[in-house]
Amino acid sequence: MNWRGILAIYQFEMSRTRRTIMQSIISPVISTTLYFVVFGAAIGARMENVENIEYGAFIVPGLMMLTVLTQAVSNGAFGIYFPKFTGTIFELLSAPISFTEATLGYVGAAATKAIIIGLMVLLTAFAFAPLDIQHPILMVVILLSTAITFAMLGFIIGIWASNFEQLQLVPLLVITPLVFLGGSFYSIEMLPEPWQTISHFNPVFYLISGFRYAFFGQAEVAIFRSLAAIAAFFLLELWVVARIFKTGYKLRK
Repeated sequence: MNWRGILAIYQFEMSRTRRTIMQSIISPVISTTLYFVVFGAAIGARMENVENIEYGAFIVPGLMMLTVLTQAVSNGAFGIYFPKFTGTIFELLSAPISFTEATLGYVGAAATKAIIIGLMVLLTAFAFAPLDIQHPILMVVILLSTAITFAMLGFIIGIWASNFEQLQLVPLLVITPLVFLGGSFYSIEMLPEPWQTISHFNPVFYLISGFRYAFFGQAEVAIFRSLAAIAAFFLLELWVVARIFKTGYKLRK
């Protein structure tokens, strides 16, 4: 394993974040804070508890998942798309580094950025809602696995995209709606049929449910189903990335 090559890619991507810290870190945290102010403080004060949980606290796992998912996909996509856009991707392909090592560098950096932002959102949440995380280790496991899994999804999107419009198409039209429809601001038990049944086909629903279990010790589906959904999605992405590097799909002209 070429750890020096992995570290070089990782450090380069992280240095880009430090140069653009306002857009990369501070801006997403401020945007999420506005959600807490509007939904948690303003609307939540006028709502009844959801599943015996104060509404302001109930939405914290959903907001964290919204932030982590969107940031992981966005950073993962831009990380690999930019070398394609500038032409430096051919230097990477000709370097003595395997597709596994290149993926580890780019995905690791994207996941790290998403985790940092997610933890900052969690710290912000303590100022707006009473939180008592019942399963902190499980919370960390789900946070890490979700960030890595969706950073790899972003990596795949970055390779597939041919322009900046395509680069933002999936996060805007797929990821964000799935999060909002996955129970981030409500319990799906509040939905009428057939929307409750349809929600169970939304993979993000299982992530939010498992993350909420880590916070409050209760969820709408069994925790093992949430973990299994993350694992299955991750294995599928590994196979897709392996095929991309093996065939050179959109990497070689």
